[in-house]
Amino acid sequence: MENNMFFGIHPVQELCRAGKEIEKIFVQSGLKSPQLAEIMTYAKTHKVPVQHVPVEKLNRLTRKNHQGIVAFTCQISYQLLEEVVSMAYDEGKMPFIVILDRVTDVRNFGAIARTCYAAGVDAIVVPSRGAALINGDAMKTSAGALSLINVCRVDNIKDAIDYLKSCGLKVLAFSEKGRQSIWRYDMSGPLAVIMGSEEDGISEAYLKRADEHLIIPMVGDIDSLNVSVATGIVCFEVVHQRNADM
Repeated sequence: MENNMFFGIHPVQELCRAGKEIEKIFVQSGLKSPQLAEIMTYAKTHKVPVQHVPVEKLNRLTRKNHQGIVAFTCQISYQLLEEVVSMAYDEGKMPFIVILDRVTDVRNFGAIARTCYAAGVDAIVVPSRGAALINGDAMKTSAGALSLINVCRVDNIKDAIDYLKSCGLKVLAFSEKGRQSIWRYDMSGPLAVIMGSEEDGISEAYLKRADEHLIIPMVGDIDSLNVSVATGIVCFEVVHQRNADM
């Protein structure tokens, strides 16, 4: 069992009463009780993602008596996007933000965090629902980077994109449907890049909000890359453009 996993009504209820920062709560579909109502109220007030799942999902998380509820405490402290952007500008930097749209594989997420930290990314933005759980596997794959890089969890990616654009960042979406090559686009200024999910890429609503749709040209017959690999290529092209003398 992971040391940040708690199960059972009373243990999870005590987590809430103690004000612990909770990563996510899984609740058995159809479960109801006064104690669960208290937990749900806490989750709503503190913007903790709650996922209603079949009992089989909970049984896969733990073989012990979970009583229909499993919670994971945060292994990192989430940061506010507004503070990260403001700090980057205050330090005289060109902000560089990576937005992950529904990247759910924990190892992909860990690898992306490691790459982003190495490339000087100011923050990774993830949605409060539909994102990889930051668990032991993610932490291990990141080689410690998740303890060092800023991660911002937001309720609405669309609002985050609009906010970043209002702060002067260009928002670029990367997919195989991109209109322009990454090698021919100036990425030296304030920048946010959107990388899509492993299953179906970037959501249409986010594509519409992006300033430009770019593509990583490929020679072979495969038309897409693993999201962690693609993010690595994008990040270090930004490093290359911003540090021409390296």
